Amino acid sequence: MNITSQIKQPIFSEMELFEKKFHESMTSKVALLNRITYYIVNRKGKQMRPMFVFLTAKMVSGGTVNERTYRGASVIELIHTATLVHDDVVDDSNRRRGFFSINALWKNKIAVLVGDYLLSKGLLLSIDNGDFDLLKIISVAVREMSEGELLQIEKARRLDITEEVYYEIIRKKTATLIAACCALGARSVIEEDDIQVENMRKFGELIGMAFQIKDDLFDYSEEAIGKPTGIDIKEQKMTLPLIHVLNTCSPQEKKWLINSIKNHNKDKKRVKEVIAFVKNNNGLAYAENKMVQFQQEALSLLENYPDSEFKDALILMVNYVIERKK
Repeated sequence: MNITSQIKQPIFSEMELFEKKFHESMTSKVALLNRITYYIVNRKGKQMRPMFVFLTAKMVSGGTVNERTYRGASVIELIHTATLVHDDVVDDSNRRRGFFSINALWKNKIAVLVGDYLLSKGLLLSIDNGDFDLLKIISVAVREMSEGELLQIEKARRLDITEEVYYEIIRKKTATLIAACCALGARSVIEEDDIQVENMRKFGELIGMAFQIKDDLFDYSEEAIGKPTGIDIKEQKMTLPLIHVLNTCSPQEKKWLINSIKNHNKDKKRVKEVIAFVKNNNGLAYAENKMVQFQQEALSLLENYPDSEFKDALILMVNYVIERKK
């Protein structure tokens, strides 16, 4: 049994029912929309977000979920899918998880409208059922994701980004959505306990931070495809290994690095030299160390919960985030 199936095991029946409800929450009277949403549902990824919602809900409640939990998971998936559809338009991307993107198959105009449709479906699913507390958690996450993307665009033009700004960007861009899933799972089953909800939000945020640093490391590692990709360097994306080295090397080396990234990022040989330089100057070791710090802090937040298969699955999830191979 692979690790994702192991994590899913304690919430298997919930995930099956969720898929059915999620599909229903997308339906429309417009045939074109149904064709597109059918396509979206059938090319789903690992479904980490709903898994976080259900595992968190079951761990904090001692094993129960309710209709609010299903709605919360559906809303977050609807809104997250909407942001992905829009992202593919923004990035002019033709692929998503190995499949054609919506904009590649149906053009940008339709993709933007489908994104808007999914967003409004998500909002209405909460409003029609009075789940304003859950809607607030999700709305804050969407706001922060937009801010994170824009902050990255603003800062990436100048390559003198600090570690603090980097953490702010990844907290908003990546971590805030996982934080929302965990807060939402807890809030759906315990409506009065703000401390527990905040505890689970923080747990999700820390996992999200570790998750993004792991992604940064893939650019330099040879695990996934046998050779470092250097894609982030080619796209002038500022990642933690690179930021650390830029902030600790000599002014001369910094000048060479910035020049390489700005003006020679399409030169394969130069990109290889940058990767080697980052590795030799402790960039990877530093980032790995930070990733483990976030992971350990996340695990410490689970310590006070009684042992259960849901808690075990969440611990597995945290470890999977930093041990995954792609």
